Amino acid sequence: MPSCRTESENRAGNRIYVALGANQAYRRRTPLENLRRALNRLQSQGIEIAACSRPWRTPAWPDPSDPPYVNGVVEVSTDLPAPALMEALHAVEAEFGRTRRERNAPRPIDLDLIDYRGKVAEAGSPILPHPRMAERAFVLLPLRDIAPHWRHPATGRSLDQLIGRLPAADRRAARPHGGTLCAAPSRLKA
Repeated sequence: MPSCRTESENRAGNRIYVALGANQAYRRRTPLENLRRALNRLQSQGIEIAACSRPWRTPAWPDPSDPPYVNGVVEVSTDLPAPALMEALHAVEAEFGRTRRERNAPRPIDLDLIDYRGKVAEAGSPILPHPRMAERAFVLLPLRDIAPHWRHPATGRSLDQLIGRLPAADRRAARPHGGTLCAAPSRLKA
C-alpha cells in the first residue's frame, strides 16, 4: 500500500537543494565568508536562494587533522536545467579558488547539487540525487534544518531514517557553527 505524504512532503519533491562547504580561507576570507559570498554570487546569476540552513561545523574527512568544515544546505529556485545549474555551481567554485586536483582535499568552497526536483539519474551528469549524500551528516543535518519532510528520491527513506543510519560518531561530531549562512528564510523550527 503506498504511503500517504503530506502536502509539504509532496512539494519537497519539486525543490532543488545544494550543499555547500568550505574549510580553507580564500583571499583573507574565512570559510563562512566564502560560503556567504558564493551564495551572493549565485543570486547575482539569477539563482534565487529560497531557504537556507544554519551553518554547521564538521570535522574534515577523510583526514580529521585537516581544518574543520563549515557546511550548510540551501534550497534554490531557478529555471536552469540540472546540467546548466551544475555548470553554474562549478563556475562559482572556480571564482572562489576551487581546483579539483585531489578528491576530498581541503578547499575554499564546495558546491554540490544534492537533489534536483526529486529526479533520479544514475548516469550522465549530474548523477541525481548526489550519490553519497545519504552517507554524510554534513549534508543530512543541514538539510533537515530547511526540509524536515524531505525523502530520498531513489530510496524513499526519510531524513530521520537516513540520519539514524549514520554512525553515531558522525552525528555527534556535526554541530551548529553559530551565526547565519545567508539572509534567506531559514525555515528552522523555533
